Amino acid sequence: MSLHVYTVLYDGVEEQDFVGTIAALGVMDGVRYTFAAVDGPGTVTASSGLEIAVREPWAPRSADVVLVPGGGYGEGSALDEQIRRGVLPKALAEARRPGLIMAAVCTGAMLLSAAGLTEGRPCTTHRVAKDDLRAQGGTVVDARVVDDGDLVTSGGVTSGIDLGLWLIERLYGVDAALLAGAVLEHERRGTVWHRS
Repeated sequence: MSLHVYTVLYDGVEEQDFVGTIAALGVMDGVRYTFAAVDGPGTVTASSGLEIAVREPWAPRSADVVLVPGGGYGEGSALDEQIRRGVLPKALAEARRPGLIMAAVCTGAMLLSAAGLTEGRPCTTHRVAKDDLRAQGGTVVDARVVDDGDLVTSGGVTSGIDLGLWLIERLYGVDAALLAGAVLEHERRGTVWHRS
């Protein structure tokens, strides 16, 4: 099975939010990654100062999974800047299509909320943002990973690993997820909420 994971980057993005998910999915054969920024190719500086080259133009049409990481929270945060600017939430809203999984780690769920993609839907985010996610119309579930079909969200920073392992279980099966967990030497924690 081939899988194209399209990771959304922006200045101030929290790299642990997406690295954990990518590390988990990277255990599987046939996974292809694209790092993309809505402003196009260039260099993105992550929250730690790490510089990441973005080589591809914004083109999520070929993606199977769009992965949206957070970037802090509150006034003046990188996330706040992206929401206020409005370009990235608009691009995420336009990217939605049948067959595409929109996945968010940590406060990345707030970008999906700003795009109108969490309203009335089961979702989660970092604990500091849950009240705001709820106030914006999301149906906040107390779980580490929340899978509502084409919308999959996870809690705080380290839950990105659990998100990746859940996506492996969902797409490749339980044995593949157990293998990936063993390779990463990661014991999944918390609950995964999903529709039966």
